[in-house]
Amino acid sequence: MSLAAKFDDILARSEELRDLLASGVQGKAFVRASRELAELDQVVGLISDLRATEQNLSEATALLADPEMRELAEAEAQSLKQRIPVLEHDIQLALLPKDEADERSAILEVRPAAGGDEAGLFASQLFGMYQRYAEGQGWRFEVMEYGETELGGLKEGIASITGRNVFARLKFESGVHRVQRVPETENQGRIHTSTVTVAVLPEAEEVDVEINETDLRIDVYRASGAGGQHVNKTESAVRITHIPTGIVVAMQEEKSQHKNRAKAMKILRARMYERERASLHATRAADRKSQVGTGDRSERIRTYNFPQGRVTDHRINLTLYKIDRVIMGELDEVVQALMADDEAARLASFASAA
Repeated sequence: MSLAAKFDDILARSEELRDLLASGVQGKAFVRASRELAELDQVVGLISDLRATEQNLSEATALLADPEMRELAEAEAQSLKQRIPVLEHDIQLALLPKDEADERSAILEVRPAAGGDEAGLFASQLFGMYQRYAEGQGWRFEVMEYGETELGGLKEGIASITGRNVFARLKFESGVHRVQRVPETENQGRIHTSTVTVAVLPEAEEVDVEINETDLRIDVYRASGAGGQHVNKTESAVRITHIPTGIVVAMQEEKSQHKNRAKAMKILRARMYERERASLHATRAADRKSQVGTGDRSERIRTYNFPQGRVTDHRINLTLYKIDRVIMGELDEVVQALMADDEAARLASFASAA
């Protein structure tokens, strides 16, 4: 189907929905029609602008034959010719399939992979990087779980990031992050390579995922911490196992068993929601393991090379020589580039399918 024919179908559907709403339809049919029309309104407005611009261009071109109007018509035609591709691009963007999770808040999970103590130390830095980025965006960053190693590194960090379009801006952070640097414990100045896995999951509401209590095994136990700190004498820690999927969430950050259970359920819902999304969208990972990889040093989406002061995102061949600023949370340049690359790929797919 040509773009012009697709535009005709959209305009016709818009009129059909307006007639339906004007007929006095009520109940669920009214809600569905109203929602669909609201989604179409932006595209309909852009199509109308495009067709009006094309008509104006045709009229300006016809005036080129009039000597008295030629100069004015040429200027008008040039302006209209420049506006048409902009409108076409905007329409194509508006027609792209939308990820319903983009506007949601997100659950961030950061874990050390290969590299021992150095991986834990870098995991702690990445967790802090995302916290500073979130705060700079005006988002709420709530630490849900944070386990430290004896050297002050991170065993596992989980946070809830609340705000508008959090998942849209952070979803490309999922994967293996590689660091190359000389560890503080290295006496001979040798560069070590370590990896950290990052998973960003869209936050799920209770209505998104149905969880039967009979499918859960809930264990409670005493919390423990590095060096004996934060040890709870009561059984406040909670481990929830979703038996059908095998997903396990453990939480001990809070002193209250009730609060730990609520946080664990929030993470469980997010993981199950992402699992369902993965099965529905072939372009995404089939499960969380393939999303973040195995953590092997050869797998990576991004490398942080401290001796050279550079950060390289291997998916889009972007290299920035400002590693200190990136680690301090200045991620916007990377995030914007990843979003632009994804948009370009989806536009190319849209054009080939049109």
